[in-house]
Amino acid sequence: MATISKEVIINAPAKEVFTYFARPEHMSEQFPKEIGLNVVPIEVKEGFGVGTIFRIVGNFGGKVLEWDCETLEYIPERRIVAKQVSDGPFKKWSITVEFEPVDESSTRTRMIVDYDLPLSFIGSIMDKIKIEKEAERGIENGLYRVKALLEGTGSIPVYITLDAYRKLLKVKESMNCSVSEAIVRLVENKAVAN
Repeated sequence: MATISKEVIINAPAKEVFTYFARPEHMSEQFPKEIGLNVVPIEVKEGFGVGTIFRIVGNFGGKVLEWDCETLEYIPERRIVAKQVSDGPFKKWSITVEFEPVDESSTRTRMIVDYDLPLSFIGSIMDKIKIEKEAERGIENGLYRVKALLEGTGSIPVYITLDAYRKLLKVKESMNCSVSEAIVRLVENKAVAN
């Protein structure tokens, strides 16, 4: 089993940082485009809290992987925990995101991923060499993308209904672009039509 833990201080209040991470679909914006990560809420509980189920699909190392997760712990402005609940690429997979206020306007944000791949002994050695390094880099880059976003140097998240989001994902796929680019194109097309 491997554990990856990375943290960053984000210059934003804990409430704002938590609100961003509380929406599982925001995870897709943390990864490079070539992974093509999609996170789709399947069953949403109040406030995306305990019991929310979401599907993760992405191209990892040239292989499309897919699994469902369930939110197990949801403590506002403190902690979110989710784990793999369906058959998927891992024997075990969980993610914990912790939020620790440094002061009123900054938050220490820690992401911990525990996973176990169904590999042979040789595969376990390869995991240590390749996969863990790749995962560490991805988690760290993701945290810095969120930092930029919440500190105002990145893009701003848009909150929409689940039904509208599902429709937007279909448009995104048909346009073969990011969610942000799909929104801009739709708005521009609407402006031109008027």
